[in-house]
Amino acid sequence: MEFLFILVIAVVIITLAIRNLYYICQPNEVLIFAGTTRWVPALGRRVGYRLVKGGSSLRMPLFERVLRLDLTNMIIELKVVGAYSKGGIPLKVEGVANIKIAGEEPIIHNAIERLLGKTRDEIQRIAKETLEGNLRGVLASLTPQQVNEDKLAFVRSLQDEAEEDLGKLGLVLDTLQIQNISDDVGYLDSLGRKQRAELLRDARIAEAQAQAQAAIQAAENARLTTFAQLDAEMQIIQAEVQRRIRDAVTRREALVAEVQAEVGAQLARTQADLAVQRERIAQVRQQLQADVVAPAEARCQQEMEAAQAAAAQIVEDGKALVEGMRQLAMTWQRAGAHARQIFLLQKLEPLLQALAATVPPVQVERVTVLDPASATSTAAWWEQVRAATGIDLKQLLPQKSPPPES
Repeated sequence: MEFLFILVIAVVIITLAIRNLYYICQPNEVLIFAGTTRWVPALGRRVGYRLVKGGSSLRMPLFERVLRLDLTNMIIELKVVGAYSKGGIPLKVEGVANIKIAGEEPIIHNAIERLLGKTRDEIQRIAKETLEGNLRGVLASLTPQQVNEDKLAFVRSLQDEAEEDLGKLGLVLDTLQIQNISDDVGYLDSLGRKQRAELLRDARIAEAQAQAQAAIQAAENARLTTFAQLDAEMQIIQAEVQRRIRDAVTRREALVAEVQAEVGAQLARTQADLAVQRERIAQVRQQLQADVVAPAEARCQQEMEAAQAAAAQIVEDGKALVEGMRQLAMTWQRAGAHARQIFLLQKLEPLLQALAATVPPVQVERVTVLDPASATSTAAWWEQVRAATGIDLKQLLPQKSPPPES
């Protein structure tokens, strides 16, 4: 019995010891076993704790102490009053943010070093002050119109601005919603009135455009109806035209057949007349051969013979002339130096006869011999003869020999 009692007590003690040393980590928390050091690759240095997330581990007695870090969301109500926007307009912004402690490395190490041991209220206060500071910084870079009209862009800018600062604290911004944006000077109200006026204007423009579109559509419908009617009329006209074309084609075929028959008859008559005309052509050709061609050939032959005879006479005359010229040239050569004078004397006789023939008959009653004083008149007569005939009678007279030189 004593052994059994001791065994039970030992089991109870071991169970209590294990219960006090064995820790189970919930899904929404991180267990931090402080007291032992280890190397953290994400930080590049050694830290004096180890992390357990989503599992369980035993604490080394006397050497480690276990701390819990809650990872559940914390709701923070943001309210910024008198935050000056770009342009100097003070704004009042209200919103809600959901933040939590980062559960992933390496950001969780920042949370362990900065937030471990703090209460949730203290963590919420730190996160709220950080977000409000970031909110004021973002408002200073945006105009009231940008903040009011594009809240999504405003929230994205705020998230980008707060991400780095919250990350240094080991916090993560899950969601951020801007609930209200207002100001004490009525600037946004005036913008709202302006927007309402613009909306009213746009509504009127849209209504006018709708009416215009309706009118355009009605006109388009009327146009389509008219086109449909015209199309129907065109089809009727085309059918009538096709009918007329068929009638015309039928009549054309009849006319073509009639014309072909007439042309065939004319062709037959023409072919019949063609043989008669050929016989006439042969008869006319024979008559022309007898009446025109044969006499013309005969005359041509006669004229050719006459021309040959005339050409022979011309050739003989030419030969005689050549022979006479040759004989004259030979005689001229044989005459020597006096050949020119003899030739001129031969030509002078007929010339003098021609000149004498131009003088009318004169009855000479008396002949008077001139003395040497009339030599001048004689010389003038010689010049007249030379000018009229080109013959110098002085050269034809015998020249006196010059006296011998002493």
